[in-house]
Amino acid sequence: MKAMLPVFCRPLGYVILVLSLFFPFLLVMQGAVTDSNLLFYKECTKLLMMLGALMILLALTKDESQETERIRVNAMRYAVFLTILVVFGGMLYRVAIGDLMSVDTSSFLTFLVMNVICLEYGIKKATVDKLFKR
Repeated sequence: MKAMLPVFCRPLGYVILVLSLFFPFLLVMQGAVTDSNLLFYKECTKLLMMLGALMILLALTKDESQETERIRVNAMRYAVFLTILVVFGGMLYRVAIGDLMSVDTSSFLTFLVMNVICLEYGIKKATVDKLFKR
């Protein structure tokens, strides 16, 4: 699968992941999170994390090559991409209409993060292999 996002989206995805980790704690310290809006903030945080992981998976790398593209394809197949769109889109729709009781669990977010870890490992491994095969 060809990369769909420009190079700057990879670091931006990591920034979004880090912000979505710390933003709920800042909201709790400010007193913005109450019992009535806790589920809303929880689901919005999961959506932000999914967005960051998707940006990392779909962005170009700095020196994109055929091998990097092959690693990306192995990390994220076409069927997985459709699953991401369906689950992410469904979650976004349920949060938008306010139906927070039927929103999915965090297992899909865990799956996305594992894909990002596999992609990063594959890219670093290919770099080291290329370095030592000279």
